[in-house]
Amino acid sequence: MRDGLRSRLDPNHNHPPLAVLWSIVAGSVLVFALTAFAVRNGWTDSLDRSILLALRDASDPSDAWGPAWFEETAAELTALGGYPILVTVSALTLAVLALMRNWAAALFLAIGLSGGAALSSVLKLGFERARPDLVDHMDRTFTSSFPSAHAMVGMLFYLTLAAVAVRFVPRHSVRVFMVCAAFAIAIVIGSSRVYLGVHWPSDVLAGWSLGVGWASLCWLAAHYLSRRRGDRDALGHSRT
Repeated sequence: MRDGLRSRLDPNHNHPPLAVLWSIVAGSVLVFALTAFAVRNGWTDSLDRSILLALRDASDPSDAWGPAWFEETAAELTALGGYPILVTVSALTLAVLALMRNWAAALFLAIGLSGGAALSSVLKLGFERARPDLVDHMDRTFTSSFPSAHAMVGMLFYLTLAAVAVRFVPRHSVRVFMVCAAFAIAIVIGSSRVYLGVHWPSDVLAGWSLGVGWASLCWLAAHYLSRRRGDRDALGHSRT
């Protein structure tokens, strides 16, 4: 019965249905736009401050909640969204695709990831929001605050990577697990930025929303490009 329902929702085995992906793109853009508007007008200031302070000792804002090992863990997990890690994993993934002689998938992934990173940089320059000044920063920063690049690029990177990978995986349950795992990693990365005191929560929310939207666009682009080329396997294609 579940297979029958899945076939009706997605008769061409696009996984997930195209209508769902377009809805996610539209919803993500809307969430970002509303968040940006609220930030511009100062409507998020109170909640941002409350959340940041709730993660610190009331008597010592330099002391984050939790034991020392938890603070160290957060600092290590946040590195998963940093460019050194992302560039390294990207290079290795592109190398694997090249060795498989899947040039279309390699080029598609390179454009998708670099385009998302460029968008993040442009938006930071446009908003130029100051970093939080309520608590001590537990990680070094070099750019402005809105949107969070770790949250946005981490989300779009891992989800885009999953979007390409699942098209080569035939088992539906494995594809679902891969996408969920990618999403969970991105959530952890963004949350760590708030915990470390280097981003306002609204920065992270905006980053997450754009990351999800960009990854969904990449998934849609993979489908439409494969159909236009007349080669459903050019960017990978899975059937249940």
